[in-house]
Amino acid sequence: MKTDVIIIGGGAAGLFCAIEAGRRGRRVLALEHNAEVGRKIIISGGGRCNFTNLNTTAENFISRNPHFARSALARYTPADFVELVKAHRIEFYEKKLGQLFCRGRSHEIVEMLLAKCRRSRVEIRTGTSVERIEKGKHFTVTTSRGTFESEALVIATGGLSFPKIGATGFGYDVARQFGIAIEETRPSLVPLVFSGANEFRGLAGISIDAEVAAGSQSFRENILFTHRGLSGPAILQASNYWQPGGEVEFNLVPTANIAEALNENRRSRQRLDNFLKGFLPERFVEIFTAGRLPQKPLNELSNRDIEAVGNELHHWRRAFTETEGWHKAEVTLGGVSTSELSSQTMEAKRLPGLYFIGEVVDVTGWLGGYNFQWAWASGHAAGTAV
Repeated sequence: MKTDVIIIGGGAAGLFCAIEAGRRGRRVLALEHNAEVGRKIIISGGGRCNFTNLNTTAENFISRNPHFARSALARYTPADFVELVKAHRIEFYEKKLGQLFCRGRSHEIVEMLLAKCRRSRVEIRTGTSVERIEKGKHFTVTTSRGTFESEALVIATGGLSFPKIGATGFGYDVARQFGIAIEETRPSLVPLVFSGANEFRGLAGISIDAEVAAGSQSFRENILFTHRGLSGPAILQASNYWQPGGEVEFNLVPTANIAEALNENRRSRQRLDNFLKGFLPERFVEIFTAGRLPQKPLNELSNRDIEAVGNELHHWRRAFTETEGWHKAEVTLGGVSTSELSSQTMEAKRLPGLYFIGEVVDVTGWLGGYNFQWAWASGHAAGTAV
């Protein structure tokens, strides 16, 4: 079977690319190895799909080339996708920080994409595994359900996150086959594991509003203690910037200056730990202060004690040895090198007709709908070019 465009991968980027290419009159075949398309869309956002972020800029993405994403993001914006969602009468709301979620199920986004594919005459084949790709005059794709030929080939296979829903390194294998460089990959938007013994095991399930700094970035959201380390939105964000074995710094009380508060209450006979329970969860204070902070009444604290307490709570540092791995990661950091691709079209510079879009590319967004916006934007860029 001959066609104009073959897209391997039926996720957010692949479907959006198919829609745009089909709308231009291109004959499009989309291949998905799972039994259904859009599986990552379906499970995202707790089943409500955080489908974009109103505050999206190129600064919200990590890449070896931080400017690469600018072109695609500028040409297909969150407002463009919101307009599409409204046109399909999908109800949504802003949860926080520009994050838009479906009021109903995330399936609504998949159903919208499939409806658009039908209008664009896109052919979708699910349960189809790609066995071999060859390049002669055209691309020849041998699959478990036959052999297909096309002028253009788009790789939209995603990264290594969520292997339980079928994620593989197939896209990277294709890049290597054609001599295209790959930036080192690792789990991203993922919980971190403490270095050494976890003396905070008893805090598993405790959540704290904190400011978390890793590398050059800091994030103010909740952290969540786990049996092995820390999770929560602020930690997932910081994981993009944390380096293996490195430390992360925490301001555990971002709403107050603890040293000032202690100085204002220096005549109090209240014990320090009881005083801190006014700022932090009780169980956290009991475990965190033990052996770390002076167990004294406030009126017995020295200036040095007060300074030490302030430093410990506003500049707590902790090292992490590793992440919780691919099965807990939301996306992949790294991927197909942006130096190999056109930022305008996502086409491989050294092999015309071959495109890479979405998570398989070395462009990784923050938590909060940014990675879906990259999927729509990069899919749109390739779809208008194939």
